[in-house]
Amino acid sequence: MNPPNQTAQVKPLNALIDLAIFLTVMFLVREISIDSLGFWGHALFKSITTVGVATLLLYYRKQSWKNLGLTKPDHYLKSLGVAVIILIGTVVSIMIFEMFVRDLLFPDMSSDAEPSSFSDLKGNLPYFFSIIIFVWIESFLEELQDRGFSLNRFDSLFSKIPLSTVLAVLSQAAIFGFRHSYDFSPRSITTGLIGLVFGTVYVLTGRNLWPLMIAHIILNTMSMIDRL
Repeated sequence: MNPPNQTAQVKPLNALIDLAIFLTVMFLVREISIDSLGFWGHALFKSITTVGVATLLLYYRKQSWKNLGLTKPDHYLKSLGVAVIILIGTVVSIMIFEMFVRDLLFPDMSSDAEPSSFSDLKGNLPYFFSIIIFVWIESFLEELQDRGFSLNRFDSLFSKIPLSTVLAVLSQAAIFGFRHSYDFSPRSITTGLIGLVFGTVYVLTGRNLWPLMIAHIILNTMSMIDRL
């Protein structure tokens, strides 16, 4: 895997402190819901708060999101191609899980769709158009916090041991899967696989966040359309 951008690196102790603050906020804010705000009061509120804390930590370390890959791509067609690779890798990995692994790990669990926070979306096209832009914003924010901040801080934390980047990719994928389900379930596994594919492609292709954001937006849009 490609080595991290040196401007994204911090000392392991500083990375540990940053991760402790970042993850504490990430999981504490998950317990807060403002029902009157709908989607804003759930996913967006959590992500905006967590990204806000990450931004403050970056500022304290004299860094910015640019150091973590929020920069203009060198080649737009290449970025689009990377996004397509991410989508293909995501679909293939989930298909392999569903076909060969799911029944081994969860033999007594139905393969029916798990409960969704978008149950009101079924057949409701106006609702779809009212929230889709916020889903796109959420996709953008998730890439900042999970691949941009979390993965790079784990990479710095593990920098003194072999396979630090592999461990960083696995760590952020596990957290990504867990915080979407909070249990060991098919949903946590499939979401973790998404995090694994996204994190792997991120470090293999130069650590630019834009292809991941494009792929994340497309993936979430397809998921929302499937719920209609």
